[in-house]
Amino acid sequence: MIEEPTPQKTPLSALGEFGLIQRLTEAITLKNTTSVLGVGDDAAVLDFGPDSEVVVTKDLLLEGVHFDLSYTPLKHLGYKAAAVNLSDLCAMNATPSQLLVGLAVSNRFPVEALEEIYHGLYLACDRYGVDLVGGDTTSSQTGLVLSVTAIGHVQRGTAVRRSGASATDLLVVTGDLGAAYLGLQVLEREKAAWQANPNLQPELQGHEYVLERQLKPEPRIDMIRLLRDLEVQPTSLIDVSDGLSSEVLHLCDASGLGCKLFESKIPMDPTVIRLAEEFGINPITAALNGGEDYELLFTVPLSDWDKIKGNPNLTAIGHLTESPQRLLVLNSGQEVELKAQGFQHQ
Repeated sequence: MIEEPTPQKTPLSALGEFGLIQRLTEAITLKNTTSVLGVGDDAAVLDFGPDSEVVVTKDLLLEGVHFDLSYTPLKHLGYKAAAVNLSDLCAMNATPSQLLVGLAVSNRFPVEALEEIYHGLYLACDRYGVDLVGGDTTSSQTGLVLSVTAIGHVQRGTAVRRSGASATDLLVVTGDLGAAYLGLQVLEREKAAWQANPNLQPELQGHEYVLERQLKPEPRIDMIRLLRDLEVQPTSLIDVSDGLSSEVLHLCDASGLGCKLFESKIPMDPTVIRLAEEFGINPITAALNGGEDYELLFTVPLSDWDKIKGNPNLTAIGHLTESPQRLLVLNSGQEVELKAQGFQHQ
């Protein structure tokens, strides 16, 4: 049997900071006319016309806090780092256009590992028509750190904040909830099994949906476009990153209102329900508190109900109230206080 040659690993010191930046960014091509100047100078130059507003967001992802490299492929990590920032732009009703990426890394990573991260970033940028226009790299004494800044634009006066909702507005969510949390449970279970017996192969077959939702989330840019096509302007908007209950309460707090949320209306994929039962978790707990779904939660006036009802991508899950009480109506009809346990990063 002929052994395959071991792929060559290039130490970071062989390239230096600027050589590394050049290697990681040489594949970049600018797609947007707003990207006047990208990588290669001290700052990106962006040109937005008088009728639009710039929207900027930033997220940090830390090894051991936001991701575990024992089961997170580096390409997926790069993709997710971009996706979660683009999701924040969606939560403002904005169209993403540029990304800047900061990377802190220790010498235990070869150049090829960093290229994998950038491949994931490039995939997300290509998928969503976004330009990677700059960033920074530095050394780290603790672990891998990714810092991503996302920039987008929105027609002047149409950015949607968390505030702005009125009593009787409907609470609407895109997609389904709880899958990312169950994907994390599968990965943690298989990691524990491997640590107990390194000869075991992970049992991941049949869990593709929840694993993809955890490792490769998608920002709901398509839902922003859908709402525009439906001529629906949300009165408030947020993305579901920390669990549905937390996000509902954020909207309530921002508008000074209460709510009624109905357990029976919360959308969950059948896979989530089955896996939750397998783990001994109430499925509704995964949806309310799991986090990292990156769906959109928004409010609309009752007058928009005819525009959204029956759309398979949108589910009305409750409504806001003049009363300050924030209530979850269980399937039994019992009303309980809605609490924000929220998703706790690893």
